[in-house]
Amino acid sequence: MRLVADTRALFAAILFFGLLAMTARTATDPDLWWHLRTGQWIVETGHVPHTDPFSFTRRGSPWVSHEWLSEIVFYALWRLAGPTALIVFSSLITTAGFLLLYWRCSGQPHWAAAATVLGAWACAPCWGTRPQMFTFLFASLFLWLLERAEQRPRLLLWIPPLFLLWLNLHGGFALGPALLLLYAGGLFLETLAGTFPWPEARLLLARVLLAALACLALIPFNPSGARLYHYPFETVRASEARSLIVEWLSPDFHRSMYTPFLLVLLLLMAALAWSRLPVRGRVLLPLMFMLLSALDAVRHIPIFILLALPVMAQALAHSSLPTWPAALRPPRQRFRTLSYSAALVFLAVFALGRWTIVANSQNPREADLFPRHAVAFLRAGHLPDRLFAFYDWGGYAIWNLYPQYRPFADGRADLYGDDLLKQAAQTVPNLRPGWQAILDDWNVETLLIPPAAALAQALLLDQRWSTPYRDSQAIVFVRNHANHQTLLPALSSKGQ
Repeated sequence: MRLVADTRALFAAILFFGLLAMTARTATDPDLWWHLRTGQWIVETGHVPHTDPFSFTRRGSPWVSHEWLSEIVFYALWRLAGPTALIVFSSLITTAGFLLLYWRCSGQPHWAAAATVLGAWACAPCWGTRPQMFTFLFASLFLWLLERAEQRPRLLLWIPPLFLLWLNLHGGFALGPALLLLYAGGLFLETLAGTFPWPEARLLLARVLLAALACLALIPFNPSGARLYHYPFETVRASEARSLIVEWLSPDFHRSMYTPFLLVLLLLMAALAWSRLPVRGRVLLPLMFMLLSALDAVRHIPIFILLALPVMAQALAHSSLPTWPAALRPPRQRFRTLSYSAALVFLAVFALGRWTIVANSQNPREADLFPRHAVAFLRAGHLPDRLFAFYDWGGYAIWNLYPQYRPFADGRADLYGDDLLKQAAQTVPNLRPGWQAILDDWNVETLLIPPAAALAQALLLDQRWSTPYRDSQAIVFVRNHANHQTLLPALSSKGQ
């Protein structure tokens, strides 16, 4: 038993450095930039905004800054060491969530580690330097506590304070009470089926329900108060936002990035059919709920992985598979220890090298994804401040151009609502009928959009607009008003 525990700990250490290398990503998420600006706003003003200070379309309108604590953390890290600090921090947060998953997977350590790596691979499309990684970590921690609490009930006491922290870090906090209630519902189904005697289930069920009620009671303890009770439901019902934001779309299995997720689904079905042990209701009910959620929206894939992988590992643990592939079985314990140690050192060096490579690629990657030169041009000029930017560039404009310019819309889909997001989609990228009226009605006078956009081609033919700056990545348009015509020749010379 001691040898198995030591081997599992060694695999955990090896897995730790391997996952640090796998999860490292550049700090280029489109929403990162307005998170940084909001964190700066909170630090400099000393309070959390309750109305929008950044856009011109929703300026002064109520805004639920539900990720305020994440934004402070991100901005503090940025000030400390720039994007490198965010890259390392996000990698550590994500890796911690996967290590908890590894410890929940039963059976031989090598199979548990292999299952965890497969799960990490399937989650790769969702990784990034973003507050959502906190939800992945806390969901993994909640599941670990729930399972361990079956033998150590006092662990449930950790759930309410952890939920209070989660609540102020990311809007995915609603998953916390949902997982608890689904777990409780599964327990109740087990008692109905007669697989778990009611006298034994009653106390555990009461404890889990009390933990769920405590979490629900804590929701108002945030800067937005009771508003957060219905915020998650508003987000799920926002149809235009769900159609515009990729992570709210269903996974497209024609794309290779979702092949690992498809592989997990197939292996899960095989495991459920193959396993000699029935899957308990407390596991099956949350699993089925998150499976439907993951098929509905890409952003839910990581939470599904947290539930699916232990089921697969349990099936392997009770199968006839060898404890270690015979061809790879080390002949001696000493050789095994040396090989594990060498792997540990190698992966530690590899992870450090990977962090260095990712950090060094931050600037070129940022320049590839965002209009750095066009933004520098706008910052140097004095064009009208009502800026219509390509949706994925809205947050970047807030970080780099506020308060000199205010965008039409950005990644804060919950703030703008379906109507305004539909107007944004009506102009870029779709150029639907009525796009001219949208620009006129909102008195948009400056645009920052890709040259390949249909809107750019239409405005190039419109005599009411000039192009003081353009390059292969972005083009700046400005309305031809007499009050800034004298400025355009000078600006145009800079933009060539």
